[in-house]
Amino acid sequence: MTTVSLTVNGQSVTADVDPRTLLVQFLRDNLRLTGTHVGCDTSQCGACVVHLNGQAVKSCTVLAVQADAGTVTTIEGLSQGGDLHPMQAAFREHHGLQCGYCTPGMIMSAVDIVNRKGHSLDEETIRAELEGNLCRCTGYHNIVKAVAAGAQAMGQTPLPQAAE
Repeated sequence: MTTVSLTVNGQSVTADVDPRTLLVQFLRDNLRLTGTHVGCDTSQCGACVVHLNGQAVKSCTVLAVQADAGTVTTIEGLSQGGDLHPMQAAFREHHGLQCGYCTPGMIMSAVDIVNRKGHSLDEETIRAELEGNLCRCTGYHNIVKAVAAGAQAMGQTPLPQAAE
């Protein structure tokens, strides 16, 4: 066993894990944060996307020990004080989901896209950037609309400052 210590959704966490434990397993099984989904076990679908040290990663490709001393944000950590994050609200408003299985990973990827590319995103950019996220229900048209609206809303809503 190996001890890992990290910050998850603003909370310090320390646990003993098997060195082979994937970050997605650690989040779901150890911390019971089940919003991060396992969709394919092959790093193709993007249902497991979380933010590690401010960047989107597929948590099925990262070992929990690799996240040691890091900061992880999951879909559960996006909302603040019961208010949906602007991207979450945009997905709800623009029906950017069907079955909802891919939605947490799509939202986490979308927030990362906005953080990297800015608040004015065209359809072509959104579609290219979401290439690593699969929606089995083929709800892409509404997902793209939701990402564009969420990006605009993120530009109008100040985000909480990360703790130093």
